[in-house]
Amino acid sequence: MTEFNLQIPENSDGLSATRYANANAKGDRLSSHIQDAAPSLLPLGSTIHCVNTKGDRLDRYLSQELPDLSRSRIQQLIEQGNVQLNDKVCISKKINVKVGDRITLEIPEVQPLELLAEDIPLDILYEDDQLLILNKPAGLVVHPAPGHPDGTLVNALLAHCPNLPGIGGVQRPGIVHRLDKDTTGAIAIAKTDIAHHHLQAQLKAKTARREYLGVVYGAPKTESGTIDLPIGRHPQDRKKMAIIPVEEGGRSAVTHWQVLERLGNFTLIHFQLETGRTHQIRVHSAKMGHPIVGDPIYSSGHSVGVNLPGQALHAWRLKLQHPLSGELIEVTATPPAHFTKLLEMLKRRTAL
Repeated sequence: MTEFNLQIPENSDGLSATRYANANAKGDRLSSHIQDAAPSLLPLGSTIHCVNTKGDRLDRYLSQELPDLSRSRIQQLIEQGNVQLNDKVCISKKINVKVGDRITLEIPEVQPLELLAEDIPLDILYEDDQLLILNKPAGLVVHPAPGHPDGTLVNALLAHCPNLPGIGGVQRPGIVHRLDKDTTGAIAIAKTDIAHHHLQAQLKAKTARREYLGVVYGAPKTESGTIDLPIGRHPQDRKKMAIIPVEEGGRSAVTHWQVLERLGNFTLIHFQLETGRTHQIRVHSAKMGHPIVGDPIYSSGHSVGVNLPGQALHAWRLKLQHPLSGELIEVTATPPAHFTKLLEMLKRRTAL
């Protein structure tokens, strides 16, 4: 039996996680979800995989079992003395592991980012003392992370809502759900702990409704459908997500879609999320054979004649229940200029 003991110390949000995974020679699997632990190292929903116990180099074996850590990061952890083999510190990445070995990996505490309030304009669609709904522009990262320490939506929110720090976590105050950097549209922000818990519960119970508009390449054969395929981190490219079986660490992902308008070799589609995995619509659309136009990761990148900042995907409508009154709130976010310009150009082409 090979035992992995992944230890993650308490981070800046007051959270800690310790997971044990055992894999026997038959290749049993145990996937443990770790959320909000060492966020710069392990993304939300990351998993630990124990697949086989074949002899291999220590760094290669760990990179296979821990797909959310890059191999270079694992090698760095080994060199820094954060890996133990059979209860002894091991600084050799080339040593071979074998059945019966005990491997302990400790991820050092992440130094919290210093969050500063920044005067960044916000397009406010709805606001009261409990929540805020914004129309996020393209290019705006939701919260600070390595590579994006400032200039984010969180920095703008701290200037707009002085009482926001601490709501829902130190590093992501007020954030209930996220939009990709270049995805535009409606995003809800909790201004109190009560609102944060209530809105997250709605997302988990699938009572909150999130609707998107997207322009895809090609023409779907049917007018509507549902994509029910699990999504997980891409095994080779850490920046990408992919269709990954649940037994290999993928998480359930369901997207409903309906054709709104056919525009020659392009199609305007209405998407409704049942779940909210990272890059969900983008991955599901690509799997359909109809990737989102302008997507720098999941499409071929063919030019369409309009200068797009990224994927032509817009969080169009958001429906949720007010955390205190229970009133249904429905907000529609106007698509950005580049999105409407793309549609107008495709309509003109189709009319020719």
